[in-house]
Amino acid sequence: MSNLAYESENLITSAIDVDDGEDVHALRPIPRISVQAFCETDGVAKPIERASEDRRMAKAHVKVHMGGLETAVDFYQSAPTPNLIILESKGEPRELLASLVGLADVCDPTSKVVVVGHYNDVWLYRELKKAGISEYVVAPVSMVDVIATIASIFVDPEAEPLGKTLAFVGAKGGVGSSTIAHNVAWAMSTLFQSEVVVADMDLAFGTANINFDQDPTQGIAEAVFAPERVDEVYLDRLLAQCAEHLSLLAAPSTLDRVYDFDENAFSQIVEVAQRTSPMVVLDLPHSWNGWTRSTLTLADEVIITATPELANLRNTKNLVDALAKLRPNDDPPKLIINQTGVPKRPEITVDDFAEPLDLTPLAVIPFDPQLFGNAANNGRMLGETDPQNPVVQTVSDMAHVLTGRKEIKVKKKAGLGDLLEKLKLKK
Repeated sequence: MSNLAYESENLITSAIDVDDGEDVHALRPIPRISVQAFCETDGVAKPIERASEDRRMAKAHVKVHMGGLETAVDFYQSAPTPNLIILESKGEPRELLASLVGLADVCDPTSKVVVVGHYNDVWLYRELKKAGISEYVVAPVSMVDVIATIASIFVDPEAEPLGKTLAFVGAKGGVGSSTIAHNVAWAMSTLFQSEVVVADMDLAFGTANINFDQDPTQGIAEAVFAPERVDEVYLDRLLAQCAEHLSLLAAPSTLDRVYDFDENAFSQIVEVAQRTSPMVVLDLPHSWNGWTRSTLTLADEVIITATPELANLRNTKNLVDALAKLRPNDDPPKLIINQTGVPKRPEITVDDFAEPLDLTPLAVIPFDPQLFGNAANNGRMLGETDPQNPVVQTVSDMAHVLTGRKEIKVKKKAGLGDLLEKLKLKK
């Protein structure tokens, strides 16, 4: 065997040389991720089940299925794929590689895959890595192996941040940005069984605690006023559990202090949240200052909510132009046009609103005071209040787009007329 082959063989087998009692204290906690395993043998299923009960996996959601690749492919024909899939296969190397093609057809591109095989084959290891498999481990495996392998993917300090940040901001006060942010977050957590953290950054007037029917004693204020304490453990203590896969960093929503912050006051909170959850929804207030500008600049995606009125169009245009300068190498923000069709209110058409922005709206949401009012007054999400309402499907579509599972449908834009002239600022 050549030195290269010997080194590669050691690389494959290194993770299985540790007994359960050894090095377990060196393992770091696993963040809020969803894990599904498809096992062909009890020898692999039981260590994964044991790992799911370990305190380091307390924040992860783990489900073990019996059955290998074929079972996984059948399962994901009608179910969303989690953050991590663990697959056991007793197939020979070339058979294993061929069978993975079927999984690729039903697997979301953001999902990671670990293969547990029964062949210590250097060629197979290299081909799997080329194919995008995150890790290949040779059976038998221990509980420590399972946790260590997951940690190598999601806890590696050199790896990219786990979480994607979505910053929601209104073009004007009262346009419904917070309501939409909360409902999209809830939809992502329920549709995809993926962990979502909502950070209500409107400390004085935030509504997330009301919308989610929560009354936490602490939240984001404790973090922003003590940034030196913010780490994964401290942030976890501040989170309120709203649903099985949804946590809230609530605003105090009180006026007993003044909320003036430095430009980077929230950056540490957002960075830590990204390390603990696959999706972080930032609910920003309608204001323009150093820290809101900084937060919008650093977010992975910016979503602007506006109503079809001239002042909203002007403000949205200003936001889009400002963000283009602050984020020159990023995609433009997403646009949601909310509260369309208000009786007797003159409105700008969707096409006329979108054209000067050069944006295709992510969603157009009609005015439905009964749906939104009932949900708000009862501390429930739209999908809980009226699951069959078309607005709920729109929220679901937004969740798919923002998680990369769908694309915005582009449609031809209509003419603008004299609207551009109205938007020009007088010098």
